[in-house]
Amino acid sequence: MATIPAVGMVETRGLVALFEATDAMLKAASVEMLGWRRVGKGLVTTFVSGDVAAVKSAVTAAESAAAKVGEVVGVHIIPRPHDELTMLYPTRGAGKRSQK
Repeated sequence: MATIPAVGMVETRGLVALFEATDAMLKAASVEMLGWRRVGKGLVTTFVSGDVAAVKSAVTAAESAAAKVGEVVGVHIIPRPHDELTMLYPTRGAGKRSQK
């Protein structure tokens, strides 16, 4: 996998706030969604990548948008993440429950 200039993460309580945050991130800046993860106890986190300025802008927009409809638990940006962090990134649909 190619080196990613920056990774942005937004953690919310509940899916509605996660959808709002992710939508705001993707509309606010030229970032790519890496995926999302269920953390547990209602916490969910969405991940985006892009250049540092775009990720900062996206995360700021997401925090504001998600706070209007739910609870933002945390936000974080990692500029120039180490290449080995890629194995921790979620795959698309990683938060989805398996169907039995």
